[in-house]
Amino acid sequence: MDFSVLPPINAALNTIAAGLLFYGRRLILRGEVERHKRVMLSAFGVSSLFLLLYVSHKVSRNFENTTLNVEGWAKSAYLVLLGSHVLLAMTVPVLAIVLIRLGLRDDRAKHRRVARIAWPVWMYVSVTGVLIYLLLYPFNPAT
Repeated sequence: MDFSVLPPINAALNTIAAGLLFYGRRLILRGEVERHKRVMLSAFGVSSLFLLLYVSHKVSRNFENTTLNVEGWAKSAYLVLLGSHVLLAMTVPVLAIVLIRLGLRDDRAKHRRVARIAWPVWMYVSVTGVLIYLLLYPFNPAT
């Protein structure tokens, strides 16, 4: 398989995950619990597929990084964005699994408390993942 096709696919999966997260939140705010559950489980599935493909791409490239070819404040801003994305991304699988377990047990009070932290983190990671893809691939200046 040509793993070079994975970055745009991964960006698309992050976009879909962000859309599902947004829609799932709207559903629960409207009291549509069963639809919320299906949409959020779909977001978890899409994010899980992203993680599998992301790791596959990294392994195929021997964990080589793609460099953003900018300097100065733009490079600093990018590194802050990337650092926050990576650190928060490490928490998403744990937070998502906790939310799923609480939701499936119908422990709404605890689920709601965790979701107040987890949802913005998961959304941030999904959106910044797309932004990082755009910066590293289509908008990355040639060296």
